[in-house]
Amino acid sequence: MKYDAAFFDLDGTLVDSVYDLYIAMNLTLTDLAFPVVTQKLVESWVGNGIETLVKRGLSGDMQVSEHLDEALAERAINLFYQHYDHVVGDYSALYQHVETGLAALAGIPKVVITNKARRFTEKLLDKLSLTSHFQFIVCGDDMAKKPSPEPLHFACQQLDVSPEKAVMIGDSKSDILAAKAANVDVVALGYGYNQGENLADFNPEYLCENFLDIIPVLTQR
Repeated sequence: MKYDAAFFDLDGTLVDSVYDLYIAMNLTLTDLAFPVVTQKLVESWVGNGIETLVKRGLSGDMQVSEHLDEALAERAINLFYQHYDHVVGDYSALYQHVETGLAALAGIPKVVITNKARRFTEKLLDKLSLTSHFQFIVCGDDMAKKPSPEPLHFACQQLDVSPEKAVMIGDSKSDILAAKAANVDVVALGYGYNQGENLADFNPEYLCENFLDIIPVLTQR
């Protein structure tokens, strides 16, 4: 195979999890007597971790308000954690062909690298029967979040694979920038949560519209 390891983002790449996040967000906002937001808005805010997602919800905008009270944000994040813990995985679904694609790539070591906290990542993977496909997972509360290259470097070290022989599969600018900084090739998927960005602008090595399209990319000689 061309690559000795494949790193996968989670939300927007393997799993459509936005409805869980949408429910937890609006329960949190309701608790705080803030206006609820649409599912489309929540989808556009996903990709930089729960803390940033909640702050965007409080701000009602992609750009976190510079006037946002930190104590309020902390309270909201804790409330979100409680609500999300109850619903994580309940309304999530695998994207089309994910199970088939992962099975077809059984011969290559695979790692989930996500900005989601470990407690939610493990629960989501277990509920959707994905855990067994991966050697291990690297989460947003383990170390620096993407777009930092740190989690990709860590995965390479753990697998004893050089960055040039690894590939990152993701749906957002953060995935692409993390891969570029880590000297890892990247497959950008056009169907996920790209925050309105044109992923082609960030020059991924590959741009795919279907999960199965990654198989020839990863298995070519």
